[in-house]
Amino acid sequence: MSFFNTNNSQWSGKEKIVLRFFILYFIIQVVPLDWKFYRDLFSINPIEFSFYDLFKLTKYAPQFFSLTGYANWGVATVLAAIGTLIWGNIKREFDYNSLYYGLRVILRYRLAIGIIAYGFIKLFPLQMPYPSLSNLHTNYGDFFAWKIYFHTVGIAQPYEVFLGFVEILAGLLLFFRRTVTFGSGLILGFIGNVFVANIAYDAGEQVYSLYLVIIAAFLFAYDAPRLYSLLALERQTIANKFTPLFATKGIRNLRVVLKTAFVAFVILLGGTTYANYSKEPYKIPKSKGLAGTYGYYNVREFRFNNQLIPYSTTDPNRWQNVVFEKWATVSIKIARPIKLDPSTGDGYFDNDIDRNYESAGVGGRQYFAYTSDTVNKKIVLRNKNKNYAGEGFTLEYKQLNDSTIVLTGVNEKRDSVSAILDKINRKYMLFEGRRKPVKL
Repeated sequence: MSFFNTNNSQWSGKEKIVLRFFILYFIIQVVPLDWKFYRDLFSINPIEFSFYDLFKLTKYAPQFFSLTGYANWGVATVLAAIGTLIWGNIKREFDYNSLYYGLRVILRYRLAIGIIAYGFIKLFPLQMPYPSLSNLHTNYGDFFAWKIYFHTVGIAQPYEVFLGFVEILAGLLLFFRRTVTFGSGLILGFIGNVFVANIAYDAGEQVYSLYLVIIAAFLFAYDAPRLYSLLALERQTIANKFTPLFATKGIRNLRVVLKTAFVAFVILLGGTTYANYSKEPYKIPKSKGLAGTYGYYNVREFRFNNQLIPYSTTDPNRWQNVVFEKWATVSIKIARPIKLDPSTGDGYFDNDIDRNYESAGVGGRQYFAYTSDTVNKKIVLRNKNKNYAGEGFTLEYKQLNDSTIVLTGVNEKRDSVSAILDKINRKYMLFEGRRKPVKL
């Protein structure tokens, strides 16, 4: 029985074997058969949920035996090969035009939701935020390569928005049969470049980006011979005019329901992504910083266990400079070796201490999340680096004026610390730009 009424063209024996393999392989890779997908799906609170709950679903890929990366592809390949052998022994004729069409539909929508989801977090610049003030006071060589890449894009927010628009456009083109080749071709070029950048900058999304590239390549291959004939050989080429005719009313109704659900999901994802961007960007701590403190400070005087320590770029206890962010993060420049946080700071977290994008992949400074008691003039700092989870300071603060802060208190070992901070009003070329004269 065929779901579609088609004029079945001839498929050779080898072509049938190849198609059977790809059908099984992509179903394993694309259709959510992994129970963990449904665990994540049904754990979403329908009343209170974040955009990241939906975004995480769009990144689905099966995981076998706790394997990671390309190893899961190997398992899928083996399973598809075994399934292909079994299928070949089934004594029944199949409509391979219909099967090929159905596989392309599944891949179109899987690729569309994956590319649109990433498009949204660029259209509303969430994936690559603008560098923090602390990052601007970090030596170039103290960044991991991926962080340099993210900052390079993040400082040009309109460009990041444009990239998101391109991804969303490419995804929307996959909704319609007549524009699938344009959409998949656009994705091949765009995500192909992303894949190479992920490898070159060690950005951590190599497997997933290649996953999307392979799906796009499979879809593009449908019209590739005709495009070659038309554009390279300059021959008269007839477009493929295959049109599915749905055989039963039930199939037609199911098609409408699935399309409607897909469009509704995309709209919901877009709306929640914008809400996160406008109210609480997920990579940035949500708590506001202490009023009137934002800026870069030189540590004029520093005492450790009541001993005055002159300015030093080598003393492991002496603070050199301090940055108060607009949000509740303080970073301190100290000449002490740091075991870096190798993560990419991705993921959605409720607690500011876990929102580590600003400190991930960065050396040279120590980053602390803090809570403040404005009545008793106290702040409690906790190190954001998981390698130093127990470190922190309990400090009293005095804002002598709009440019001087005095901090006194103890660290986690009960060593006393005291620091006088002088704010340095600097001009940053990233903020000033080159459209107007700048005097330093």
